[in-house]
Amino acid sequence: MAREPGRGPGLVRAVRRRAGAALLRLTRHPRAVAVIRRRAPRSVRARTTLAACASVAVVMLAASAVVVLLLRANLERTVETGVHTQARDVARLAAAGRLTQPLTLTPGTDFVQVVDARGKVVAQSQNLTGRPALTSTGTRDGHRTYDLDALGEEHHQRVTTVTATTPTGPVTIHVGASLRTADAAEDVTTGALAALSALLLCTVGALTWRTTGRALRPVEAIRAEVAAIGDRGLDRRVPAPRSDDEVARLADTMNAMLERLEAAGARQRQFIADASHELRSPLAVLRTQLEVALTHPDPEVRDTLVAGALQDTERLQALSADLLLLARLDATGHNRPDEVVDLTELARTTVAARSTDPHPVTLHAPGDITVPGNTLWIGRLLTNLLDNAQRHARDTVTVRLSTDVETGDAVVDVANDGPAIAPADREKIFERFARLDDARSRDDGGTGLGLPIAADIAALHGGTVTVLDTPDGTTFRTRLTTTARQ
Repeated sequence: MAREPGRGPGLVRAVRRRAGAALLRLTRHPRAVAVIRRRAPRSVRARTTLAACASVAVVMLAASAVVVLLLRANLERTVETGVHTQARDVARLAAAGRLTQPLTLTPGTDFVQVVDARGKVVAQSQNLTGRPALTSTGTRDGHRTYDLDALGEEHHQRVTTVTATTPTGPVTIHVGASLRTADAAEDVTTGALAALSALLLCTVGALTWRTTGRALRPVEAIRAEVAAIGDRGLDRRVPAPRSDDEVARLADTMNAMLERLEAAGARQRQFIADASHELRSPLAVLRTQLEVALTHPDPEVRDTLVAGALQDTERLQALSADLLLLARLDATGHNRPDEVVDLTELARTTVAARSTDPHPVTLHAPGDITVPGNTLWIGRLLTNLLDNAQRHARDTVTVRLSTDVETGDAVVDVANDGPAIAPADREKIFERFARLDDARSRDDGGTGLGLPIAADIAALHGGTVTVLDTPDGTTFRTRLTTTARQ
């Protein structure tokens, strides 16, 4: 079998190799890479549409190539079957010595030529009368090629060559068939697939662009609303679509975050107002005492006023220290300290330092307990709880350390035999500057920050501070995560 040079898979592969090499050189050039990156679409809508079209284009290209190749192979197989049949028939005639001149062509066959061992034409079809014998010009793509220009056959041909033995000697039989039908079918199919692929690509691109735009429209509305929200407009909310999809959940999450920010802003403004009030009152009293002491003629009264001013100064100093500690706790965020703290030894040291308090403190610590955290801050937590217990106790204060069997958490119970806290006030007492009516007097010395500081320190260490129901007083329970001793 042979194929005339001019059109064939070899040329197609050569073109593809050159195009691939050119594309590779282009993608390696720095300027070309910069241009590609600069021209690449940046919006999600454009990238999604481009990706969808590229995917469909790749699939359609592969499918079209398979269809064209299968069609070409099927048509060429049909042509080859006819050529082989004609060649076998002529070979049988030659072997029997019954070759006729001219040879008859079967449907689908273009020419037949029989050549003897000396290159002389023995018999041929009528359309080759007077033509010279076919000569091979080489091999291409595994097929022997022939120069058919002298035969006037310049289109694709499939040539089959067989040999046969005749009474006068061996002969070579060349049978050729035109591939015009296969070429025409391939061209028509390629054109139809190209048109169909272009139509499909346009449809996919339009649908993807429209669908992506509709899907991203709520996202753009959310972005625009968030961009318009300032620090004074935290009461605004982003529009939530009615659908139950990822965009709707994003809008719900954004609104929940805005609610938390609004609540945090409200708490901060309330904290600033309360701090200003707490600072203003002792400052006003301090100024009054000093002004009176400066003008009063009696030395004893002056000494009393100075002593009161010193007491208010100490209260201001404690309040300032508490405010600074709260600011540090707020700035720390969720960065939990990780040094190992011997909670048992820290509790013993803290209780021992309170031997002069008006009420005795009893400590129950059955074993060594360690927790990860900051020693100074956990010590401040215990100190604040003991201050609160001493302030409200009638006779005794009890500190009990234990380990939760189920969770392994360290548990610190600080109990006093004072009046119980009403259930409605158990959350309020952990708010900053929140004090119950019986703790609002100036003589009590409370600033309303001790319990909030304790709760913030516990939260920073992954724990909690809660009020328990006890029939004989009030118990504050602190839970902290434990770790192995190092």
